[in-house]
Amino acid sequence: MLEIENLSKRYGKFQALDHLNLHIEKGEIFGFVGPNGAGKTTTMRIVCGLLKATSGLVHVDGVDAIARPEDIKRKVGYVPDFFGVYDNLQVMEYMEFYGSMYGMDKQEVREISKGLLELVNLSDKENEFVDTLSRGMKQRLCVARALIHNPDLLVLDEPNSGLDPRARFEMKEVLKNLGSMGKTIIISSHILPELSEMCSSIGIMERGKLIVSGKVDEVMQKSKGNQPIKIRAFAPDYSDSMEEHDYISMILKEQPLVRKVNFTEDEILVSFEGDDKEAAQLLKTLFERNILVSNFYREKEDLESLFLEITGGAAS
Repeated sequence: MLEIENLSKRYGKFQALDHLNLHIEKGEIFGFVGPNGAGKTTTMRIVCGLLKATSGLVHVDGVDAIARPEDIKRKVGYVPDFFGVYDNLQVMEYMEFYGSMYGMDKQEVREISKGLLELVNLSDKENEFVDTLSRGMKQRLCVARALIHNPDLLVLDEPNSGLDPRARFEMKEVLKNLGSMGKTIIISSHILPELSEMCSSIGIMERGKLIVSGKVDEVMQKSKGNQPIKIRAFAPDYSDSMEEHDYISMILKEQPLVRKVNFTEDEILVSFEGDDKEAAQLLKTLFERNILVSNFYREKEDLESLFLEITGGAAS
């Protein structure tokens, strides 16, 4: 569905995108992760034909997004992070206005809009004025508007920004429904746990480069070995806590897969690059060296910790 090759964008001396390569299959829900300024919005706007690239290739369903931006706009539905609504329009009038931009007649737009408003749970609001809607309702209305021309690709830039928990849940359900209908969706968000629940694949960006991308499970599995192991342990032969820490630290650092050992007030955090079988061997070694262990576990990997780890946020 989407092919990006060596995509670059410069603003003067600033390199917003640096030879980005990305492939998204039809029917995927792809999550863009990255700090502000990483290049997510720039990429999305180029894909939607709203911004010119400095160099590179972008194809949406075989159509050249850079050479034929007007054709791309019929294939893509875009929900920006800051959206515009028209306060003096009722919800159905708002949908009709956007439908007319695609050459659709009023009756056709009304029929399609009724289905879309039902999809985004706004069926009872079609005669309400847009400015009376809550922020969450406005966001869902913008999703409906972006679907009015039945695009092949839906692009959403931070759609949950500023929403309360209830509104975020409702938006998540809308996007899940669209995914089950076979729509190809690209979504960026800073609410990382929600992305991991919705997306079939993710891409993590930093400073204009795609650091890692792939199926969610595959990306998580690649980093699983880097998740810290949390240990609560005691060395009974040492009465002084400093000596006890030194001894436990020495034993741990002797192990070839241990990269770093940190002591907190209650636990020892061990940066360990082995898999579960090798972690079990580490536990066995501690017992053999007369270290008593009451807790030994590796926290479940999640998208947020993965993001911090890959972008270096954890270290900072």
